[in-house]
Amino acid sequence: MLSIDSVLLIFMLLASFSIRLGYWYFPQSDLIWAILGSPIIAIPIFVRFDLYHSVIRYIGFKALWAVVQAVSLYALVWGVVGFMMAVEGIPRSVILINWVLSLLAIGGLRIIARAVLSSRVSSNKKRVLVYGAGDAGVQLVSALEHASEYHPVGLIDDSKELQGHQIRGLAIYSISNISSIIDKLKVDEVLIAMPSASRTKRLDIINTLESYPVLVRMLPGVSELAQGKVSIDDLREVSIKDLLGRDVVEPNTELLSRNITSKAIVVTGAGGSIGSELCRQIVLLKPKALILYEMSELALYSIEKELASMGAHAIDVYPILGSVNNSARLNKVFRQFSVDTIYHAAAYKHVPMVEFNNTEGVDNNIFGTLNCAQAAIDSSVETFVLISTDKAVHPTNTMGATKRSAELVLQALSAKQDTTKFSMVRFGNVLGSSGSVIPLFKHQIKVGGPVTVTDKNMIRYFMTIPEAVELVIQAGAMGTGGDVFVLDMGKPVRIDDLAKKMIHLSGLEVKDESHPEGDIEIKYTGLRPGEKLYEELLIGDNVSETDNPLIMRAEEEMLAWDELKPVLNDLNRAVKNCNQEVLRELLIQIVPSFKPQCEITDVLYKKS
Repeated sequence: MLSIDSVLLIFMLLASFSIRLGYWYFPQSDLIWAILGSPIIAIPIFVRFDLYHSVIRYIGFKALWAVVQAVSLYALVWGVVGFMMAVEGIPRSVILINWVLSLLAIGGLRIIARAVLSSRVSSNKKRVLVYGAGDAGVQLVSALEHASEYHPVGLIDDSKELQGHQIRGLAIYSISNISSIIDKLKVDEVLIAMPSASRTKRLDIINTLESYPVLVRMLPGVSELAQGKVSIDDLREVSIKDLLGRDVVEPNTELLSRNITSKAIVVTGAGGSIGSELCRQIVLLKPKALILYEMSELALYSIEKELASMGAHAIDVYPILGSVNNSARLNKVFRQFSVDTIYHAAAYKHVPMVEFNNTEGVDNNIFGTLNCAQAAIDSSVETFVLISTDKAVHPTNTMGATKRSAELVLQALSAKQDTTKFSMVRFGNVLGSSGSVIPLFKHQIKVGGPVTVTDKNMIRYFMTIPEAVELVIQAGAMGTGGDVFVLDMGKPVRIDDLAKKMIHLSGLEVKDESHPEGDIEIKYTGLRPGEKLYEELLIGDNVSETDNPLIMRAEEEMLAWDELKPVLNDLNRAVKNCNQEVLRELLIQIVPSFKPQCEITDVLYKKS
């Protein structure tokens, strides 16, 4: 650059004289030395203004302003030196012409070099379209201009006032022309930069883009986005959370703190997906003590370490290894810590796994719950909240039947005593839980497929784990004894549609008979043991509203303790004797709506 600048400065001076005189002029005598010596004046000035420290590929306005200042000073100094040394033949207008030409040459050279280098690099980058021309969109475009992976080619915005204009040299388009824009600009990815938009609005955008073979990424919402400059690192792939389009209802802070703040709390199954999120939110509500009750050493270690990193050291956190089937340990823990509230999340919940090991499922889910409940009564615990499931409604599998039985146990105990308030919170699938279909689909898409779907017509309710737990805590605070609360899960999602959307939003095409050249094939594997096409949340229609529009209170039939206790005794004997036929008959007796879909499949059961 220094050598090229030196040649350009000499040539610009010769051009300045020629323009002034009206013909090609080559100076004689002392003037030739004044022209050839111009770099001696200019280069030190250029160095002083850091013209050779800027990376040309990323040169910006600040560097170009330095070029203007340096060239202006050089032109002025050269003219002054020429007149002071009494060099003959220098018209005053040549100084002005030289300033203009040198400015165009030195500045223009850098602009051209930047354009050439940038175009060479951008040819290997992913061409991206930014949806949103607000502050976040503009900051994102600015970050992308210096990124090694992305090359912004345009913006989309819903504002008609902005459409047709440009920001940072990029045209702003309307979403109505998205098809032609993607083809014209050869778009690889669409980046949604609308952090303040509602979830419903984001869902509308995602649905519009879903049919096009482009990868869709987005900035998180304002509540998740750290304050400060938007970063490329903030971008993430569209998640199932975005596909749900659910707008969260603001929580009732009084309900959140009622059973937790300044109280001793136990979470059973503290290392599981629901249990661990309960612990995270409970810590923020400042309990007197939090007891983590978990049978898995690794899971217990992980959640304790995570809570410590959150600053939970200011709260007494006690990691307790133990099984819910150990009544003596439960009683000891509840009394030792004078427990006020229990969130019972410990359960075996994977449908095919429980179907394959149904004696353990019954022992853990029914008798584990009974042990915790009796220990709570004996220890004068104020509140007991059971984490239930939509699979407890008209169950077709052992897991669902055990969870409904656990609900009946708590309802019966609630009716026969008033020491402990028992309540149950029933909801559907949560995103990111162990065994969730979402991580499976992501992995299958990443490795090139196929994506496995059980049935084209299977539908499920979905909710994020933090939202579900927040509602569980509020529902538990509204319990008066024996309550069954049902969470509003929103609209059901067809699993087949979900798989197709995840493929499309990954920038890929579904491979099927109509698109044999597609990227990812979907295979239908059939229902697994105990699965059904759709889940329900209510057994009957007797339901009432609560203080939170996303929480309903269900009035359902229950069994008296005197009627339930003998059946539980028989069920306990069947579990210990591994008598599968009697176990199933007793489950149907407790839960008449239980309609098993498969044969008895306990791994230790051998039919005679």
